[in-house]
Amino acid sequence: MAKEVKSVEYGLEKIFEGAQDFLPLLGTDYVEFYVGNAKQAAHFYKSAFGFQSLAYKGLETGSRDEVSYVLVQNKIRLVLTTPLNSKSPINEHIVKHGDGVKVVALWVEDARSAFEETTKRGAKVFMEPTVEKDEFGEVVRAGIYTYGETVHMFVERKNYNGTFMPGFVEWKTQYNPEPVGLKYIDHMVGNVGWGEMNTWVKWYEDVMGFENFLSFDDTQIHTEYSALMSKVMSNGNGRVKFPINEPAEGIKKSQIEEYLDFYEGAGVQHIAVATDNIIETVSALRSRGVEFLTTPPEEYYKAVPGRLEEHSHELREDIETLKGLGIMIDADEEGYLLQIFTKPVEDRPTLFFEIIQRMGARGFGAGNFKALFESIEREQALRGTL
Repeated sequence: MAKEVKSVEYGLEKIFEGAQDFLPLLGTDYVEFYVGNAKQAAHFYKSAFGFQSLAYKGLETGSRDEVSYVLVQNKIRLVLTTPLNSKSPINEHIVKHGDGVKVVALWVEDARSAFEETTKRGAKVFMEPTVEKDEFGEVVRAGIYTYGETVHMFVERKNYNGTFMPGFVEWKTQYNPEPVGLKYIDHMVGNVGWGEMNTWVKWYEDVMGFENFLSFDDTQIHTEYSALMSKVMSNGNGRVKFPINEPAEGIKKSQIEEYLDFYEGAGVQHIAVATDNIIETVSALRSRGVEFLTTPPEEYYKAVPGRLEEHSHELREDIETLKGLGIMIDADEEGYLLQIFTKPVEDRPTLFFEIIQRMGARGFGAGNFKALFESIEREQALRGTL
């Protein structure tokens, strides 16, 4: 079983024991993508990933500059936003980065306090605290920049009981495919440039009050050809986790370098979404056309019982079934986990999704790194970017 370097007490609940959390976060509120065609993107996420229609804003609601479709599945909310004219700054983001994540919104009790605490610690302002009202109450939002052009939006909605937020109306459609069992966002991974990982680790520590509770270096995350380094940042209650990756020297170009080349800068690399039954979820996703990375070789699955060590007897799932779907298995001191990664969901090889089921494990699949990155390298070779 591959070991994950622990930089602090492994249990997330211990991170802030005896300390004051100046930025209490209740969870992820929504993730907003800037996309070239939100109507078509919404259809894709409904058809392929089982999201449901929730809310809408556009010309019909008085929004003259942009249109947004809001999708939901359990606790996950995606906002897909497209500009309505060439003068919108959203266009600049899409031209440079392609479709990608712009806003990682964080649910807070007090958006003004969150903004004040982070900006006085050095955060760059994206949006001053703003009160948005309609007949259902009010939402307070404020935003700061993180790596690249990515934004953390603080969302306070304790005085609101509408569908989503002011400016949106309920979006009703006859076409709502069945959900596939996605529950909540487990973590979101950011890629940053050469030598920038520690800068952003310190930013999350100083500005957001996060802790670095797991670290991986290029001796752990490498293949024959490429390597990377990663540190996992978590807030005090462990509800929000942001691993940060940077490239490391290798014989060929790493997946992080490929991302940075095509995204043209730092940004969100992948969104990990949790399920309670990964076999059912992945089977449903595959039947709807979602493409996953190639299955690890036979030797990988033969080695699973030995890699799981004391947790091998806990494995409820049939290894042959997992192999048939390409699902990987790993374990840590707390239990085991099952995970699989999609191919990029854009034409640029940038954003992808991870499907994860935790059976006690709190780690991130260190024992799968080599098999995972070899699968990614096979895709890179086909694209001519390795």
